[in-house]
Amino acid sequence: MAVEQQRGIRVTKAELLCKDSCGYYGNPAWQGFCSKCWRERTRKAEADQQETGPCNDAGFPLTFSKFEEKKNMEKGRRVNTMRRLFWGGPSPPKRPESTEGEAAALKAFQSLEPGDFTSFLKLLRKPSSQRLQSRCTAFVNTMEAYHGLPVQKQSDLVQDFYQNIAVNFSSLPEVQLSQMMEHLEKLIMTRLHKWVFCHDSCDDEVKDLALQKRIRSLNWVTPEMLRVPFPDEKTEVFSDPFLPAITAIIEMDAKRAPQDKLACVSKCSQNVFKALSTSNTEPANADDFLSGLIYVVLKANPPRLFSNMQYVIRFGLPHSLMAGESGYYFTNLSCAVAFIEKLDGPALNLDQEEFEGYMQGRRGPSKRGSDRQKMARETQDKLQDLKDRQEKMDQGMKTFKEELQQWVLSVQAEVNMVTAKSALAQEEIKVQSEFLKSHAVSTVTKADVNEDQSVLLPEDKESNNNTCSTEPGF
Repeated sequence: MAVEQQRGIRVTKAELLCKDSCGYYGNPAWQGFCSKCWRERTRKAEADQQETGPCNDAGFPLTFSKFEEKKNMEKGRRVNTMRRLFWGGPSPPKRPESTEGEAAALKAFQSLEPGDFTSFLKLLRKPSSQRLQSRCTAFVNTMEAYHGLPVQKQSDLVQDFYQNIAVNFSSLPEVQLSQMMEHLEKLIMTRLHKWVFCHDSCDDEVKDLALQKRIRSLNWVTPEMLRVPFPDEKTEVFSDPFLPAITAIIEMDAKRAPQDKLACVSKCSQNVFKALSTSNTEPANADDFLSGLIYVVLKANPPRLFSNMQYVIRFGLPHSLMAGESGYYFTNLSCAVAFIEKLDGPALNLDQEEFEGYMQGRRGPSKRGSDRQKMARETQDKLQDLKDRQEKMDQGMKTFKEELQQWVLSVQAEVNMVTAKSALAQEEIKVQSEFLKSHAVSTVTKADVNEDQSVLLPEDKESNNNTCSTEPGF
């Protein structure tokens, strides 16, 4: 069981670091060295070659050697011409003394929020930043004018420009200095992208096509073959948990600045870790991450992947690739691409016959993998159906609430009307009661008067009778 769970791809931290043991991350593109050590070794080799002169051991005619020497001298002359245009001399000047305006500009740049490129552009247009803006504009214009230089020479010029510009901001804290250089990198490389990306002097386009063809031929590779932790059969799978990572790595080709491309790589890697955490109860380790990243690259087959990586290597800031989170993720992406280019049967725990059968299309993915994909599609359809039913139910509930609210309002209006009528009726009853009460009092008064009158009538009769008896004739 322990053997079954063992990872098929293992990369130690020491293998990711520079071969010179400088503590920074190396890269397969630099033969395992970091960008700083690689550039130092390259420039030293070029200097040694210039000192020793052209070698004729390979059997080339002397005229060809002289031609190469003349060509190299011409390239060196053009590079020195560009440097004189940038800095006014054959070599970069020392750091000038800061003036009050530059001090104010540094203070303004120091107040920038991380990633606030818009505010950086606004500050760059101010008079206090005119010198920096002029240097950037002159560099971009000259690079565009000399866009026919070999891409490696262009890379050296851009890196030298970064190094000399950084001197003006050396008084800033390290974090703010890195942030400032990232703004400058984005400003410069956004303009130069169309001139230096996939340059004619290199074979990046050919390698892009070869890598894409290689990835398409490996579309049969399943997560189980790469030992990628994936949800088991008992777990409901609504969609591929690595889909956000696949989307992020594809977006890299649409970016221009190297740091924006690195941001896509970081986003992809973070989504790989999230997918691994949801697919496995155990915490994801470095081996799981590299396996997951290889699976993402195989499924995404990002456009112009090799050119994008070379663009970041040549024109990105060194500290972004040598250390930090972005450097770690980019180094793993480089390892993933190198693994795909050299992928064979033993790396997938397959014998050579099985591997060739998959590559030639005689075999297909395992039934378990196809059943899982089928189950995922069926579950996705069910989820979509439930989502549609939920939307209909929500719409019905919304309509019901509106009707209920209208009914409540109508009932409230009727209650108010009945209450008003009841108040009027009570008022009328009160008036009638008072009227009846007053009428009853007047009736009683009249009755008393009549009774008094009825009491006096007999006496009147007796008096009348007496009057009659006294009359004459009796």
